[in-house]
Amino acid sequence: MDWIENLNKAMVYMEKHMTEEIDYVQVAKIACCSSYHFQRMFAYIAGVPLAEYIRRRKMSLAAIDLQQGDEKIIDIALKYGYSSPTAFNRAFQSIHGIAPSLIKESDVSLKSYPPISFQLIINTLEVD
Repeated sequence: MDWIENLNKAMVYMEKHMTEEIDYVQVAKIACCSSYHFQRMFAYIAGVPLAEYIRRRKMSLAAIDLQQGDEKIIDIALKYGYSSPTAFNRAFQSIHGIAPSLIKESDVSLKSYPPISFQLIINTLEVD
């Protein structure tokens, strides 16, 4: 099952580089396939396009940073690759449903998208 191990290595690479722009070619190389095939395979297996998965992960990590730290919103936006606070605000609200400036309020509930990993489970088929 080398291909599952390679997929998981690609996921680890992406997780380690969430504060950078993810290089799809490098990720695909780790998974031993083309960028095109990796993105298609990822979307099929994970049920979400790769770009959306990365955006959700970045917004989950940004929410943690905003809740637990004292960094300014603009600094968090830059950390996760957003060049403007407006773009970051829009992305954050689309995932969490609230503005980043409201995150420290006590009754705020946030969505969390944990990192995914892949495994293959084979079950036996019972035939009557």
